[in-house]
Amino acid sequence: MNKLDNRVIEFILEHHVLVLATVENNKPYCCDCYYAYNQEKNYFVLKSNIETLHYNQLKTNKNVSASIVLETSEVGKIQGLQICGVVNNDNTELLTEAKKVYLKKFPFAIAMSGEYIVLEPNLLKMTDNRFGFGKKFVWIKDN
Repeated sequence: MNKLDNRVIEFILEHHVLVLATVENNKPYCCDCYYAYNQEKNYFVLKSNIETLHYNQLKTNKNVSASIVLETSEVGKIQGLQICGVVNNDNTELLTEAKKVYLKKFPFAIAMSGEYIVLEPNLLKMTDNRFGFGKKFVWIKDN
């Protein structure tokens, strides 16, 4: 795997909510989700109620996009991460590991109903104006 820039990792670790976008039959949907991040293996973990629209859309289309953003009106401080990836809930071993990652960050989630979702990115593109207007850090998964 090619190396993900540490500035991107730091940004991911500083935040805890992402906007997840799903689509089914040309009908897009987005929602806000708490996430945990496995830095070593480069994946995100979410937990969702199985009755939600986005969870059910994932049954037929596992391709997703997401974003994480620092909310600011100061142009010089704008930071945001765009994510494209695939949901992988078929690997039982990965799901078991992912649950531990999520519960370590959000221990209260053990009391909440829902299923875990593993988002494996194939593209991460971060804009960080602190390094110059429109400065981009791009990571693309090796094939």
